[in-house]
Amino acid sequence: MAQNITQIPAPRVPLIDERTGQISREWFRFLNNQYQLTGGGTTSTSLADLEVAPGLAANTEDEIAVLKTQIDDIFKQPRSPEPTPINYGSFYSTQTQTAAAINTAYPITYNNTSYRYGIYVDSVNTSHIKVTKPAIYNVQFSIQLDKNSGGTGNFWIWPAINGTPVPDSASQIQIQGNNAEIFSAANFFLPLSNGDYFELYFAVSAIDVELAYFPEVAPVPAIPSIILTVMQVYI
Repeated sequence: MAQNITQIPAPRVPLIDERTGQISREWFRFLNNQYQLTGGGTTSTSLADLEVAPGLAANTEDEIAVLKTQIDDIFKQPRSPEPTPINYGSFYSTQTQTAAAINTAYPITYNNTSYRYGIYVDSVNTSHIKVTKPAIYNVQFSIQLDKNSGGTGNFWIWPAINGTPVPDSASQIQIQGNNAEIFSAANFFLPLSNGDYFELYFAVSAIDVELAYFPEVAPVPAIPSIILTVMQVYI
């Protein structure tokens, strides 16, 4: 029975013997044993065969592929987070809105939507503007006022959240004379939670003061009685 006497030399053994200038005895024995163990020059194994790596099992190849993918992922730039959509909405009314009694609060309604995402007009209470995300919202409105008889009248407007007027939020406009149209606009910030709604209320000191809609007269497009825009400004 053949005995493996390869006896690989220790790392400290030099390849060349300093005394003789020739290969050291240990390295000679190692290389000679390698020669004998590989057939003493009679083996059919070629150098090309010796350079071929041993075959890999299928599962080993799969593991290497997974490992390579993991290493590649380490050097990839982290993916940027998807931007959070911002809620917004634009609504208006093509109806003239009047008060049946003076000094009485009436909600302003909307019958058209221009654009919206996460903000909408309630289908039943069309004065309710609802939001789907807790945030601070910038609310802007423009109104077209008219008075259809002489004298002077006052118009008040203010926001309310879930039916409760927002403190210190009202505006007053005085309008005088028959067909004395006035345009006015304002904006404010409202903190709203998911499911909350807000409204704009108005009141008048004379019932002939109204939020007026004017149809298109070329070249001028129609004039809504109110235009409302709402945009989320803080998450």
